[in-house]
Amino acid sequence: MFDFQKKLTNFFYAILALPATAVGFALSTQIAALSWILSKKYGLEIHEVAFVWLAGPVAGIFGQVIVGLISDNVWFMGGRRRPFIIIGGIVSTVAFLMLPHIQGISRITGISDITIIASVIALFLDLSVNVTFNPARSLIADITAEGKQRTAGYVWMQIISGFFGVFAYFLSMVFGNEKLLYIAAVLVFIMAVFPVLLIEETRDLKSAQNVKEEKYGLLQIIKEIFPLYGFLVFGVYSVFNHFFDSLTPVHNALLIAALVYSVIIGIYIILKGYKKPSNNNEFHKIMLAHSFTWVAFQSMFIMSGFFIENRILPNIEISGIIANWFAEKLTGVAQTADSSIGNILSLGFLILNFVGALFPIVLQEIAQKIGRVRTYIYALSFSAIGYFYIAFLGTVETDFYLGMLLTGIGWSAVISIVFAIMSERVNPAKMGLFMGVFNLAVVLPQMMSNGVAHVIKQTGNYQLLYILCGIFVTVSVFFWIFVREPEVKPGS
Repeated sequence: MFDFQKKLTNFFYAILALPATAVGFALSTQIAALSWILSKKYGLEIHEVAFVWLAGPVAGIFGQVIVGLISDNVWFMGGRRRPFIIIGGIVSTVAFLMLPHIQGISRITGISDITIIASVIALFLDLSVNVTFNPARSLIADITAEGKQRTAGYVWMQIISGFFGVFAYFLSMVFGNEKLLYIAAVLVFIMAVFPVLLIEETRDLKSAQNVKEEKYGLLQIIKEIFPLYGFLVFGVYSVFNHFFDSLTPVHNALLIAALVYSVIIGIYIILKGYKKPSNNNEFHKIMLAHSFTWVAFQSMFIMSGFFIENRILPNIEISGIIANWFAEKLTGVAQTADSSIGNILSLGFLILNFVGALFPIVLQEIAQKIGRVRTYIYALSFSAIGYFYIAFLGTVETDFYLGMLLTGIGWSAVISIVFAIMSERVNPAKMGLFMGVFNLAVVLPQMMSNGVAHVIKQTGNYQLLYILCGIFVTVSVFFWIFVREPEVKPGS
């Protein structure tokens, strides 16, 4: 074990954060480039783009839970999490190199449906991300103690990952989305493969944590995610609906039913917690609350480009777009309407990630005074405000950026503090498994964004995107209010 790991230096926390940063950079690249390339280069419509994005949640359903379960119980290549991080990094690199060549792959394979080709490549990319992200987050929990050390680990993860996310969007504006894919292939490979070789893992977590053996199988996992059944049913329906038009008439009814079920089951979990408090009940509360957050964020990631094209671009002159300045000054290339959409989107998400990278430091200080749950609630409330601001005032470029700034405050907490809270409600010897199960509160709600896309296509009202995002986050805040603060252990 290197000395910097023994002393838990800031350098060690930075190294520890790099595997998760590789995933974060991959996701930022995907957000910046995938929807834009599919809509502008290959001509896909909003609901077709949303279908391609379903590859991520589908990959997460299998990748996160299975890899989490396996990585708790194996040891090879000198680690429990290391092998999956390295393999995921390599597959991500290959997927990024394939994305700019969808048409060429279509010609070679003889498959004319670009949507299918794009979905398969996106599936491989998202499988690699899911294979990597769970072990990368579990690694932080494995080798840090509960309390300040673990919170510091996840805060460092968010800071470094956030700054690299900012860098991804900056590269998108300067060099364009296609070149960004090649740059991402190199950086993701470096950050995923090499840092884990410097980190020594603890081989026997069970004896180290002194917890009793518990067995979990598929049936137990299915029971564990009962708060998410509504999202699961609609997600399965969304996949089949793309291929069978006869299912379309029940779309809106099933979407509403899934959301109503989720709200009702959330109230049931809250009432159950008053009668019989337990860590398991708190885990279900957090899972349900987190799920509504991710319906909003995934919908924003997928469809913001369409919002910009229809709600902002008609109100501004291309020559005066702030986001175009970077590309024009650094490359000398005049920007088109299509590239302007990508540039505004990238600058907006750059601001989101810049705030997301800086604010964990502030949130950590606030959390020490008022608690992590309350801090999280306040931060997430800013995201709701940001969404409603964009929905009702986001008709020009600067208002979109201001809304992204407000939303970024909540984003900084969504991918940092929540993991520290959740990890203290589960068996530490099964951290990989529970990280995977908890990730279903991310990937299953992400599939709901396909329903949002269909509603927007039916109505032609792109303002609905951010109105619905604001409503979903508000519901999440409501459920978080009933989450209990984890007890602070002596010395933590």
